[in-house]
Amino acid sequence: MSDKRILLIIGGGIAAYKSLELIRELSRRGIASRCIVTKGGQEFVTPLSVSALSGEKVFTELFDLDDESEMGHIQLSRSADLVVVCPATADLMAKAANGLANDLASTALLATDKPVLMVPAMNVRMWEHAATQRNVETLRGDGVTVMDPDEGAMACGEFGPGRLPEPIAIADRIQALLSDGPVLYGLEPKPLAGRHALITAGPTREPLDPVRFLSNHSSGKQGYAIAGALARAGARVTLVSGPVSLETPAGVDLVPVETAREMLEACQAALPSDLFVSVAAVADWRPSRAAAKKMKLKEGDGDPHPTLELSENPDILATLSRKKKNRPTLIIGFAAETHEVEALAIAKLKRKRCDWIVANDVSGDVMGGTMNEVSLVTRDGVEDRWPRMTKEDVATRLVERIAREFDDEAGQIAAE
Repeated sequence: MSDKRILLIIGGGIAAYKSLELIRELSRRGIASRCIVTKGGQEFVTPLSVSALSGEKVFTELFDLDDESEMGHIQLSRSADLVVVCPATADLMAKAANGLANDLASTALLATDKPVLMVPAMNVRMWEHAATQRNVETLRGDGVTVMDPDEGAMACGEFGPGRLPEPIAIADRIQALLSDGPVLYGLEPKPLAGRHALITAGPTREPLDPVRFLSNHSSGKQGYAIAGALARAGARVTLVSGPVSLETPAGVDLVPVETAREMLEACQAALPSDLFVSVAAVADWRPSRAAAKKMKLKEGDGDPHPTLELSENPDILATLSRKKKNRPTLIIGFAAETHEVEALAIAKLKRKRCDWIVANDVSGDVMGGTMNEVSLVTRDGVEDRWPRMTKEDVATRLVERIAREFDDEAGQIAAE
């Protein structure tokens, strides 16, 4: 896809800063970006920073004589394979829906004969306003692809739909629209459509008293990345998550929990499912008794170190793997180890009776970091060793492998 190019129109809004990350992600995938930055967009990102990342001249004005002689607005709007508006403000969408053209961005949108993708970002009240929804329906009726915004906390302090989707999700949609053939995250086909995927992520917290708990360094990033990738592949995703500071991926149903026992109960309640991916770093132990009040150091000559009695937590992966009723068709565990990673992962697969294990070495900066290096272990042994890559890329590759597994299974059933 190295010969593909987009025209990226950066609208005015605080989410405009994410367009820089999008340009970087597209470049990594071999997709070039030529950019228009609106007057409002320049309040949040500078043409210089956009130019530095895209490696291209940035366009800002409709009546720039030099630009008109070198690259007229009509040619500019038709020289790319896809026009992307990110962020797409309510104003830009209104102009496009009603055929207005009073600046370079709106003129380019009216003059283009190429597919258009709009990625909205705005206040929740603006997004839900009848006029905005009417414009969205008009655009979609005209053949424009409009991504649904994410839901979550906003810079204005409100909560709801209106957040810009994460750049990697936008890049997936762009890649799908640019592809000449089927891709995993395109609108069609969705290889996991009709499948229910259950996934755990993040740490658990086991209370010692009202203010302290036992936990670990898991950030939840790998599990959330997998949940998002599964949703983009068409699966109905239930994400059972311990406490993390992450936005819920688009299209994912979140079930927040605190303790290991709560996580197991939530997983069992979510069954049946076709797939279970156990990514969460579940605490193996919990305090046998949590103190009702904050524990204090003993004064005077008393022992300042209280005795802590521990009880074993339920084994979620083993429990679901050994179910006779409603056992997921494919069960994948994660083995976070600091030594003998693959050997311990193979032993864990046999002990837990799951189908696959993703083994990763967490002796470095994996827990809480953005990178991972894993091996895929099946019942036949180590199937593959993946190079160090982002957790998003690990998620993409794992979901691709899952999709092939279900496709092979469907083929075998059809043959029978």
